[in-house]
Amino acid sequence: MASSSSCFIVVSMAILSQFLLAPASGLVNTKYMDANCQRVKNKPFCIDTLTTYPPTAAATGLLPLAESVLGLAITHAEKTAGFAAETAKKDATLKTQFNECHDAYVGIVASLKSATLELKDSPDTANYDVMVSGDEIRRVQALVGKNTDKSSSTLLEMTFQMEKLLDLAAGATDAVDDDDENIHRRT
Repeated sequence: MASSSSCFIVVSMAILSQFLLAPASGLVNTKYMDANCQRVKNKPFCIDTLTTYPPTAAATGLLPLAESVLGLAITHAEKTAGFAAETAKKDATLKTQFNECHDAYVGIVASLKSATLELKDSPDTANYDVMVSGDEIRRVQALVGKNTDKSSSTLLEMTFQMEKLLDLAAGATDAVDDDDENIHRRT
């Protein structure tokens, strides 16, 4: 009986601490998330993504938030590039289209990695690199947008998700750029 009451106390403290600590940490993160989400097209997607992805939810500033958003976008682009490459190997009828889609996603990954490297010193250049990736999205959509096969539909779904992540990344780099400009005006 003593052990069950000890477990109850431990569980109660764990639950109580979540309620006590969550508001304090939530205020800081919400400020940075709001700065990002007010710059995007799909605010509900932005809020949902930033609050449920642990690295963005834990970000303690605009720069760490932007780095996390870029990391999430890179991961998705790499996964999509892999899917396109695998499909090109498996399906001869889609080989040319999917190889070109793979190349487009390799370009997106390169642009996003470049943006990550430039973010701290040149956030406006980082924002440009993110925005250029939109050209590759349109390229993929043009290549497979009219196809009706399952692989093309899957790639289009992944591309739609990538488009939303690029919007988040553009919002994040823009927020860092605005913050950077405000800091320089004060000094």
